[in-house]
Amino acid sequence: MPGFSRRQFAKILGWTTLGLSGATGARGADAPADRRREITGAPPGFPDGFLWGTATSSYQIEGAVNEDGRGPSIWDLFARKPGAISDWSTGEVACDHYHRYREDVQLMKALGAKTYRFSIAWPRVFPDGTGTPNPKGLDFYDRLLDELLAGGIEPFATLYHWDLPQALQTRFGGWTSRDTSKAFADYSAYVAGRLSDRVKHFFTINECSRTVSLGHQYGSDAPGLKLPQAEVNQVRHHIALGHGLAVQAIRAQARAGTKVGPAENAVSCIPAIDTPANVRAAEIAMRELNAGYLTVMMEGKYTDAYLAQAGNDAPKFTPDDLRIISSPVDFVGLNIYMPDHYVVAADNGRGFTLAPFPASFPHMDAPWLRFGPETMYWTPRHVAKLWNVKSIYITENGTSGTDQVAADGGISDLDRVMYLRNYLAQLQRATSEGVPVHGYFLWSLLDNFEWSDGFEKRFGLYRVDFDTQRRTPKLSASFYRETIARNAVV
Repeated sequence: MPGFSRRQFAKILGWTTLGLSGATGARGADAPADRRREITGAPPGFPDGFLWGTATSSYQIEGAVNEDGRGPSIWDLFARKPGAISDWSTGEVACDHYHRYREDVQLMKALGAKTYRFSIAWPRVFPDGTGTPNPKGLDFYDRLLDELLAGGIEPFATLYHWDLPQALQTRFGGWTSRDTSKAFADYSAYVAGRLSDRVKHFFTINECSRTVSLGHQYGSDAPGLKLPQAEVNQVRHHIALGHGLAVQAIRAQARAGTKVGPAENAVSCIPAIDTPANVRAAEIAMRELNAGYLTVMMEGKYTDAYLAQAGNDAPKFTPDDLRIISSPVDFVGLNIYMPDHYVVAADNGRGFTLAPFPASFPHMDAPWLRFGPETMYWTPRHVAKLWNVKSIYITENGTSGTDQVAADGGISDLDRVMYLRNYLAQLQRATSEGVPVHGYFLWSLLDNFEWSDGFEKRFGLYRVDFDTQRRTPKLSASFYRETIARNAVV
């Protein structure tokens, strides 16, 4: 390119009417937001008060599995099974967050994050799942909450992120039994009663869909079961029941103003082409393909098509179960990573057909993680419209990457920056159209123990050296910090 001065280059591109401001010029970050949007054609930034944060879970980062009276979880036992974890690692140490939480809170502050979604380890609080709580069970979370609030970071707590006390798996068969649903409600009531002086938002159960399918159908997650379809459907029902019982328990025990809702990896259904017929077909598909959990939670009934398709394998339930499951929630949390289906309208009785994914469909470092940013627009839009939801949080979104460390120690994770830029642009599109998304939690703050992938898949904004526990910011941390500061994707 010829050696134009900055002012000459601006004039060539027609920017001179904006004026120039110092070294950066009004074309850049100093330009008024409305004028930047006029130039770029970008939608407005995120709403005032939009909450930016990061997300983690207890077993994936805490470590300290044998400290301060914590009991074993189903993941402690599962991770020790030969071949269960791809790199033979466990969460026994993970990111050592249990001892390094103060350092990690400072990492959140460095991003400018104003919220943090974390999970509470049930076996720390009730080592046997039920009975007498461990006196030291919530001490760690007390310390963490105080540190967060001192740093101006609002805590959002998840009550169940898959680390079921092994005692409940042994005694009741875990989620195959209604007794576990009741035990979860008792645990939730205790935690909410203790922590709702500082935690104002509780998520009940994280990703029912995954813990059912991978943990109880395919055996690739804890507790490693491969159940017949009827039992899989019953497990899903018991988890939904546990959610509803927990909502009721939290409302009974928490302080006034405490809010509660689920965090679900809903089956996402995207119109293959944005025609009115395909959009409507995608809405129908979204309701039907989430019938076993999110739909029954929001409507208080299983759809006729779900029960008909299940046939003799349909879950056993009572009308009272459905009333409990559909206890009103204050918000819906959505974990959004990829499109599950692209939908085309069809005259086939269902009103839709699912287009097959071609082999060439793009994906990220993890083979399962298809790259489809538009799911960040359509999924919350569908949820808001189908069930008149007034408050939505994106409780997880992010990608793994190869994250090569350069000679100078830097990590230029351009793949993650590309992923986040595109997904957040679609979320910005949704909020600009009035879809009521009120916050976003990026998965994840840290590289961590990524379940059956062990330490091989890295999702963090900060790289963790699992030998030294050193945290190093990646380029994506700078991108996210800038997004938070601007409250917009530019």
